[in-house]
Amino acid sequence: MEMTELEKRITRLEDIEAIKQLKALYCDICDDMHNPDRIASVFADDAVWESPDFGQAKGHAEIRKLFQGFKDKFSFSQHNIMNPRIEVDGNRATGIWYIAGPWTETEGKKEIWMTARYDDDYVKINGQWKYQHLRVKVRMLADRSGSIEG
Repeated sequence: MEMTELEKRITRLEDIEAIKQLKALYCDICDDMHNPDRIASVFADDAVWESPDFGQAKGHAEIRKLFQGFKDKFSFSQHNIMNPRIEVDGNRATGIWYIAGPWTETEGKKEIWMTARYDDDYVKINGQWKYQHLRVKVRMLADRSGSIEG
């Protein structure tokens, strides 16, 4: 049975909302001390997390290990996500997001502000959206003293 135009539009909107909820869950996991026990739940089995600033991880085990490193490196983070641009094509989708937020480094308690851009690929598996490839590129770092990199 073929979907009507209205059903297609509703499905597209539901998929976009589900992807927004996926990003919100990802941010919650990050702000839960970059919880390595929860992070794999939002990624496909063969997913990739990568950043020229923080490294690359492939698959659940490597992603968990990467997030354990983040948990050790940061004692606080606040992922404030904005400006989503999401394109859905069947069981695949892409998204671009921006983030701005404070982080505290564990060593030395250095407080920083960071902005970055996420370029994400998603896949729908058994009716649930997951990350297939998450890319994050830092755009600006500023420490509390006002020193800016970027």
